[in-house]
This record gives sequence, structure tokens and C-alpha cells, in this order.
Amino acid sequence: MTHLVVAVAPLEFNLLVSTPRGREHDGCSELWYLLAEVGDERAEVETTPVKGLICARTSLDPFEAVRRLRALFDERPEEFRVIQRVIPIERVVRTDLAEIARAAQELASAKIGPGEKFRITVEKRHTELGRMEIIKAVAEGIDRPVDLENPDKIVLIEVVGALTGIAVIRPGDILRVQVLRRKG
Repeated sequence: MTHLVVAVAPLEFNLLVSTPRGREHDGCSELWYLLAEVGDERAEVETTPVKGLICARTSLDPFEAVRRLRALFDERPEEFRVIQRVIPIERVVRTDLAEIARAAQELASAKIGPGEKFRITVEKRHTELGRMEIIKAVAEGIDRPVDLENPDKIVLIEVVGALTGIAVIRPGDILRVQVLRRKG
């Protein structure tokens, strides 16, 4: 039996999803349905304290979930009514500068090859931490060349109040529904 789980505070998530503000519950229902369509009937979907932002815990690898959702969009774009972006998340930590830096640096050292260039992208919501403060703390421990315009990898830091999602992604690993609609 499948069921939709909607809560107020995210616990452990591996997808972060944006919706129009005020449409978070519709986004939860849509995401839950779409994840079931791509093979995860046990996904848990929750609202967050941030308007326009929901999160999910999928049993699929988060990058594979995004790839499958993109393929589903290519086949049936009309199914994507509310969801705007789907972001894969590899690790969730407390919103603490040292924890964020440590987790981001561990992921970066494992996923950014010796010849690859990177950049750090921070999206912060409901936190006192400064964007540049986070970037500086994370960058200190990554011994790879920086390229802000054309990186091979992006160290993505998504601060959502008391929790922070982190991933090392390639440009294009985020599902951006509006961009796909414009291309279509």
C-alpha cells in the first residue's frame, strides 16, 4: 500500500523541490505521484518551513530519480503542473558552519577529480549564516581550481533553516521544469 506522508519539518531528505508559494501541498501530492510513476512507491514527501520548498526521501538514488523524472517530463510534460525544480541531495547536516564545511569537503574530495574545476553555489533560507561565510569555510578545504562560469562540478549547499542539504553535482543535474518547457 502506498501513502503520502506530509509533515512540517524535514528530517532526512535526498530531494529538494521548489513549487510556487502557497502550492506546497499540491507540490507534495504531485511529487509523490511522480516518484511512484518512476519506480518509487515508498517515497516520503514533506513540506518545509520555507514557502515554496518541499523535500522528499526517495529510495532511488537522488540523481537517478532526477534522470527518471526528466525522462517522464519528456514523455508527459502535462503531469508537471506545480513542481518547478528538483534538486538531488547527497548529505543532510545540521546548519552549523563546521558541519557544512566538513560534509561538503568530504563529498568534494570524493567527487571532484584532480583535473576538474568547481564552484560553490549556496542557497540559504531561514539562517543567520552569511553566503560568503559558507563559501569561504567550504572552499578552504577543496584543493581544486575554481571556475565560476564553466565548472565541471558544483558544490551545492542548500540551507533550509536548521538543516542543510549538500551535493556535488554536474551542471544539468537539477531538473528545471520551466527551462525544459521553453526548450520544448
